[in-house]
Amino acid sequence: MRSRRPLLAALTTAALAAGVLAGFAGPGTADEGAGEEITTAAASAGGVKIAYYDQWSVYGNAFYPKHLDTRGIAAKLDVINYSFGNIHPTELTCFEANKAAGDDANPNAGDGAGDSYADYQKSFGAADSVDGVADTWNQPIVGVFNQFKELKAKHPHLKINISLGGWTYSKYFHDAAKTDASRKKLVASCVKQYIQGDLPVEGGYGGPGAAAGIFDGIDIDWEYPGSEGGHLGNHYGPEDKVNYTLLLAEFRKQLDEYGAAHGGKKYLLTAALPAGQDKIKHIETDKIGAYLDYANIMTYDMHGAWDADGPAYHQSPLHSPASDPTDPIAPGTQKYSIDNAIDSWLDGNAAYGIAGGFPANKLTLGYEFYYRGWKGVPAGARNGLAQSATGASAARPVSQQPGIAHYKELGGIVDNAATTFWDDEAKAAYFYKDGEFFTGLDKRAIQARADYGHSRGLAGAMMYSLLGLDANATLFNDIVTAVGGSPNPDPSPSDPTPSPSSPTPTPTPTPTDPPTGCTAAAWSSTPAYTGGAQVSHKGRLWKAKWWTQGEEPGTTGEWGVWQDLGAC
Repeated sequence: MRSRRPLLAALTTAALAAGVLAGFAGPGTADEGAGEEITTAAASAGGVKIAYYDQWSVYGNAFYPKHLDTRGIAAKLDVINYSFGNIHPTELTCFEANKAAGDDANPNAGDGAGDSYADYQKSFGAADSVDGVADTWNQPIVGVFNQFKELKAKHPHLKINISLGGWTYSKYFHDAAKTDASRKKLVASCVKQYIQGDLPVEGGYGGPGAAAGIFDGIDIDWEYPGSEGGHLGNHYGPEDKVNYTLLLAEFRKQLDEYGAAHGGKKYLLTAALPAGQDKIKHIETDKIGAYLDYANIMTYDMHGAWDADGPAYHQSPLHSPASDPTDPIAPGTQKYSIDNAIDSWLDGNAAYGIAGGFPANKLTLGYEFYYRGWKGVPAGARNGLAQSATGASAARPVSQQPGIAHYKELGGIVDNAATTFWDDEAKAAYFYKDGEFFTGLDKRAIQARADYGHSRGLAGAMMYSLLGLDANATLFNDIVTAVGGSPNPDPSPSDPTPSPSSPTPTPTPTPTDPPTGCTAAAWSSTPAYTGGAQVSHKGRLWKAKWWTQGEEPGTTGEWGVWQDLGAC
């Protein structure tokens, strides 16, 4: 098995494992307004669907990009985040390597590690390939990157981001973000490697432009700016709070510049962000929304068997009611809950020094495809809930980690009404059988979370990780149904480079009649519009979110460049 990253500092190598993980590594939070019913869907459609595909999926689990097609997953997703890329320990750049990460107890576990073999050197036979054609020795690249290219050919709406960092690979974000020069260097290297597609030649594959057109953006998984709560040995400091914002600004700037120079393509910038107030406080919540397309809040891993003796409690409670037995987060009195996390991001939290102010329509809720568990849990009055434990639940064959199990490993418990229970105060499901207590999602918990997201006007769902799904993609399909309609955007233009012998003709202007009452100039397909430009079109006022040319307002949904400001 090649490089795998652990889920949390307390957890060592696991097939599920890896970093986007959690936002938590400690006790939980007190919820004002806990237990309130969410009875109405809000104005926001909230249908964006983002999911992580892990680099190590292609090994023991044999979960290939082909399965994203054949199981109907790719057709229902908007964005895949491919996890993870790493930062070089001395050069502080994006890089490729074929070196396994070390044990999680090693503070240098991620130094120089990577999996270029999975990325672009592993050949796929016809039976395992997205397009049903075997890889050949003389292709520019093979591996997951090439399979993604084939997947996008079948699903042109689908966007794919490279995800940088994660639990084991976040150590050097602090160093790379320190100065203007180091930020520029890191971002330029990442754009060159993943967006421009210039891969180092390894195993006979790679080279300039070998991966061009595969990635549509970059996802930042810095776990965590300014916090000691990341991986053992991570570098961090108080300056991270400002530098994180500056790093995102530099990514936004260089991605926009590259897109403007290559046919006006919009490149995505997203981030996995914490859900614990002890980590949110180290981020300028009121500033980073200006640079991100989506902030994916890791609303899971709030509790787990790293607290070996319990109490056995929910890893992702929607609310934290008075009956929540866990400890408050210092220095305040709140406990971990999804509601408290979202309140902090949107509205702020003075007790923790959190400004709030993040735009709701760019924020997604995290949904986990795995379960955390304890053993030796007495039934008590509530079938194990809030009871003590004697340690992590038994390891399962796929997850290979005590305290962790995939849905496909718990079908007999999760799908059994006799062993499935509902906490109506926390709005969370749990599962109990023969002294084992598991916490995670079922259909009812998914619906409650989606309803909450709609009620707050949030963007949609982020799912971690697709590796945890069963063959029927049960939890995924439940989330798709609960979250609802998706923007499913038209594909951005591929990078058209005019041939010197065939110059691009000047397009004939498309006339539009200025609507009555609209003072902005009528939209035309000819001019280039920069971010902030306003036009009128078909009786409505539109504002450009970034550089564009030729994209008609109202034709590409909420994902498109034009923001609908309403009727004139």
